[in-house]
Amino acid sequence: MNCALVIPSWRPEELFPPKTAGSQINYWQPLGTLYVAACLQQAGHRVQFLNGAFMQHTDILQQLRCNLAAFVGIYSTTFGWHKAVKTAQAIKAIDPAIFICVGGPFPIAVKKQCLLDEGRYFDAVVTGEGEISVTEMVNKLERGESLAGVEGIIFRQGEVLVENPPRALNEQLDALPMPARDLLGDASRYVPPPGSYKRQPVAVMITSRGCNRRCIFCSQTDRQRKAGVRGIRFRSVDNVLDEIELCLKQGYKEIKFIDDTLAADYDRLMTLCREIKSRQLDFSWFASACVNQVDKALLEAMKQAGCWAILLGAESGVQKNLNTLRKGITLEQIRCAVKAAKAAGLKVSTPFLFGIPGETYEEALKTIEFAIELDPDLANFHALTAFPGTYLYDNLEKYGRISANLSDYTYQGASFVPYSMSRDQIHELRQLALRRFYSRPVFLLRQLLHIRCLHDCKVAVQGIKSLFWLCVETKLFHRSAEPDASTTDI
Repeated sequence: MNCALVIPSWRPEELFPPKTAGSQINYWQPLGTLYVAACLQQAGHRVQFLNGAFMQHTDILQQLRCNLAAFVGIYSTTFGWHKAVKTAQAIKAIDPAIFICVGGPFPIAVKKQCLLDEGRYFDAVVTGEGEISVTEMVNKLERGESLAGVEGIIFRQGEVLVENPPRALNEQLDALPMPARDLLGDASRYVPPPGSYKRQPVAVMITSRGCNRRCIFCSQTDRQRKAGVRGIRFRSVDNVLDEIELCLKQGYKEIKFIDDTLAADYDRLMTLCREIKSRQLDFSWFASACVNQVDKALLEAMKQAGCWAILLGAESGVQKNLNTLRKGITLEQIRCAVKAAKAAGLKVSTPFLFGIPGETYEEALKTIEFAIELDPDLANFHALTAFPGTYLYDNLEKYGRISANLSDYTYQGASFVPYSMSRDQIHELRQLALRRFYSRPVFLLRQLLHIRCLHDCKVAVQGIKSLFWLCVETKLFHRSAEPDASTTDI
């Protein structure tokens, strides 16, 4: 069957303030979509991938007219839901017979609601991991069979919505084909945020699925953490190495591992580092880890295997707020992990959140001081977001208010506001934190001394532009109305 997988058209300025977008912009390889594409290809179907990060809405439609697909899968985040609806409506106008399925984090969270009201343009929704469900669905559609029995989907049968049983999470990750990166086109277009990579092109890779932690802002598919080992399903080290070697053959120079924490299994990561080094695989890499899962020996092994930077989740400089988030870590563990990573020669990135339930403005100021104390190489200051499917979203009445505008559901938009703070305060804190952290003379001098190439110069120029606007624009991140509802227009 002729299939098309579509990410609706979007622009960075829709997520970031136009004046700072240059230093925040990033284009990730859509790994979930590429896994689905690979499974469809393996089953003998033709797959076209249309990425709205690089295409106008009209261009996507024109491509679909020229290469008419019988099946279209549309990816949707919460922020992108209305774009997904717009895309589906336009596709149905081309040919009402095209079968349109929607998947992604938002549909997984709200399930049947995606087929109601404005979701009437969709014929089915995938309610979990899509590789097997989508492939079985397309196989049945090609044969003209009913979709009854395809686990993990809800589909439209005339005027009736048929809800099939959920599909168990795939615990045999090694059996999946490698992501279909051949569909990406020019791989150099896919870049993480400036300053968070060293070499191009950059491949995104995941070596495990799931998490064994219970943070209130996490939207893991396995919400009960029952699948795999303590909620984590691991690929074998050999399987990961096979994909690394394939990426290198495809011309990739750097890999960003996007596991929630690559160090969830200490011994497994240590083995992976030893194998990368022993095979003399030439690539640089970036990973994330929980601060209580790393130590001096592991961080040094990562460095020796080519890792150049690590993201260590910090989130807050106040222990009470870390406890509210259910991070399961202490301020001292954060300090020790950052210090050890620096000592191992790794660049350190630390994310922080504002708008934590119960957090006061004064406590948020302590988080800014804590970030300055840690002195990482990069620090991000986000607004806590209550995405559908998270514990926070399911308990809104207990914690705060939420925006009715789905376009606010980014780490920039402050869609969630705790009872202890205002939306304007969250926006103000984000701007204050970025300005104070990145305007420090010691930070600016360090960045100047680290400039080695044209790429470093471009990153520095974008950073200076953003810092200028952070200093002169008084309400750079502010959005319109204060959330006044406990529900949204979902």
